[in-house]
Amino acid sequence: MDLDFGHPATVTAEPTGSETPSREQVSDAVETVLAPAEDYPRINLRSQGEPWEKRRAAGKVLRAAVNHRAHADPVRPDGRPDPVSLIEAANRDRQEHLVPLRMARMADSPFAFLRGAAHVMAWDLAQSPRSGINVVMDGDAHLANFGLFGTPQRDIVLDLNDFDEVTIGPWEWDLKRLAASLTVAARDRGIGRGERRRAATGCVAGYRLAMNELARQGPLDVWHRAARADDLEFKGIEIDPASKAVISKAVEKARRRNNKALLDQIGERRIDGGWRLREDAPILTAVDEETREGVISGLERYAESLPRERRFMLSRYHVVDVVHRVVGVGSVGTRAYLALLFGNSDEDALFLQVKEAVAPAHAPYVDALPEPYRSHQGTRVVYGQRLLQAVGDPLLGWTTIEGRPFYVRQMKNMKGEVPMSVLTGRPFNYFAWGYGALLARAHARTGDAAAISGYCGGPENTGLDTALADWAEAYADQNERDHAALVAAIGDGRLPAS
Repeated sequence: MDLDFGHPATVTAEPTGSETPSREQVSDAVETVLAPAEDYPRINLRSQGEPWEKRRAAGKVLRAAVNHRAHADPVRPDGRPDPVSLIEAANRDRQEHLVPLRMARMADSPFAFLRGAAHVMAWDLAQSPRSGINVVMDGDAHLANFGLFGTPQRDIVLDLNDFDEVTIGPWEWDLKRLAASLTVAARDRGIGRGERRRAATGCVAGYRLAMNELARQGPLDVWHRAARADDLEFKGIEIDPASKAVISKAVEKARRRNNKALLDQIGERRIDGGWRLREDAPILTAVDEETREGVISGLERYAESLPRERRFMLSRYHVVDVVHRVVGVGSVGTRAYLALLFGNSDEDALFLQVKEAVAPAHAPYVDALPEPYRSHQGTRVVYGQRLLQAVGDPLLGWTTIEGRPFYVRQMKNMKGEVPMSVLTGRPFNYFAWGYGALLARAHARTGDAAAISGYCGGPENTGLDTALADWAEAYADQNERDHAALVAAIGDGRLPAS
């Protein structure tokens, strides 16, 4: 899934704010910052690429061709498909008995609808103007998909934490989804227009300033940038006491969420003294013996996707129990299992989540991914996460079970969240800004940070900030209409919900 930018073409002129770039300039700029991914790209360590200043100039050429205000245009109703039909299409091939639960969760609020309606927003984003610069994009970078997790060194970091929709596409699609999610979540909580606009503009400013900072840094420095939760630092904003208290409490809670605590929470002793996972329908449900054996065999194959040293470590564990586990909002209905493993003793528990990977919501609107990422969606998710996350899960891998692609990761080990219930006032602004900066760091790992910074503009250029805040507010209106359509479809019996 690597983006291969090759040898950029030379940009012969840099437009001023009043100039309109020629067709040749735009063509050169696109060639400079956008190149197709190859199946197995080979690197060239003999030739020097274009300097970052020249690539930033290419981004400015693209900005003059598709200016910031173009991104403020709201979704046009002409030709827009029925959102309920898009949701029905996304429900196909899911476990039918769980679709009513998915619909009920999406109907709960406009923000819950946004979380589950990635396919609806993907269509809308595909109709919007494109900057011309691609990255490995998260595809679902909404507010609730940032969280805390532990590193192998037992530090706690804050970063993106969901990659089911990862693909290659325009960087601004991720930023627009994040800004819209902030606005929708703020509306759900009764936050006024002025405060939610400050959060949305701050999010884009955080992205823009972080990208400006990353543009001139070496690739090694960019790849090693991680946001330690106990020492958060974002360009352009200082953490306030209230935000510091929020993150401290979240970190403390994440440190308590380990394998032993999870075992005490959802495990129980059998009469023979062994352990099993406690059923809690519809979240945790038993599986039949055939499914259990299929999952265990899948985990044995999954080990082959790990580095050799991790595979050696995993070989010292054995599976004790497997259950089906319902997760999230958008993922409800996909096949997801939770496996309990023990190592040295029953005090040494390990939980692995085995989750089905389906085609990303943006797939119909971007170029097809190369192999093997196109044919095995679990591989796509795993490599996408490895590319975007500053510090990854050492047990992240992929497998196949009954012909379906899955990915595997640790479950809840030192993982946590910044609860939306406390995001108001200064903490809301701070974390909105920070999430924008974290998204920029993720994009800079695979995209051309210099070109993106040229497009976004320098420290004093707030045009993109206001444009995307306008777009987010308009999209929140559209999202409310779509949510109402879903609720009506449930009321009419078109969609089942329980």
